[in-house]
Amino acid sequence: MRLCQLAVGSKGVGVQDGEVVRDAGALAMNLAAALTRPTLSALNRRDLDALPAIALADVRYGSLAVGRIFCVGKNYRAHAAEMGGAPPANINIFTRYPESVVGHDAPLAHPGDSHQYDYEGELAVVIGRSGRAISTADALAHVAGYTLFMDGSVRDYQKHSFFAGKNFSNSGACGPWFVPASDVRDPHALQLTTRINHEVRQSASTGEMVFTIADIIAYLSQVLILVPGDIIATGTPEGVAAGRTPSPWLQVGDQIEVTISSIGTLTNRVS
Repeated sequence: MRLCQLAVGSKGVGVQDGEVVRDAGALAMNLAAALTRPTLSALNRRDLDALPAIALADVRYGSLAVGRIFCVGKNYRAHAAEMGGAPPANINIFTRYPESVVGHDAPLAHPGDSHQYDYEGELAVVIGRSGRAISTADALAHVAGYTLFMDGSVRDYQKHSFFAGKNFSNSGACGPWFVPASDVRDPHALQLTTRINHEVRQSASTGEMVFTIADIIAYLSQVLILVPGDIIATGTPEGVAAGRTPSPWLQVGDQIEVTISSIGTLTNRVS
């Protein structure tokens, strides 16, 4: 069952139903709630028909990342190289606040003309089952599904404060769809492509990750209890603006499209 976060109607969870989206906000207001309530996963045809319908063309999407967001730095070898270093020996985690992330088709806020605003397309993992000290062998059993992430980075701020550079308001994006893990045969065999104004800037296989999804989940769960709705952005491949000379920083009016096979496309424009 493909889910989205609605910014219309109830502003709760939406369920894709053919050419319409059913407003399921009466059952779950966000992805975390949807993943912990069997009522939503047990919807039958009659239940779906009873929910308000919104035509796909009329849907406005909110961000699926409404709770904790964990991000992995330099998790593709070629990206680590373009940033001037070797792949990390250990998993490098940083966090983003939900307030820094918008939904599909929502405007991204440029931080100002003098700032170095960069794009990073990523595969995001959605946790569906709580756990602490999870083994790598059991890690994927805790994954509910996947979505897309654009980890917009303000590189000049990132140089003196990694946290600040990753948390400018409305600088990143997540969505539009949550795709169940059962619909993704192998999360490490997906094609990730980022386009800026329709020009390909990033193109790589998720199989090029330094640390696998299972590695990342096992590592995080040694530190804290992972809970349903947690988002893990798994890192970006090479091709970011900071790795190019001259650096094509994002400008007002630029369109960013992050596409991952089996998941979909996340589109935003810089305002």
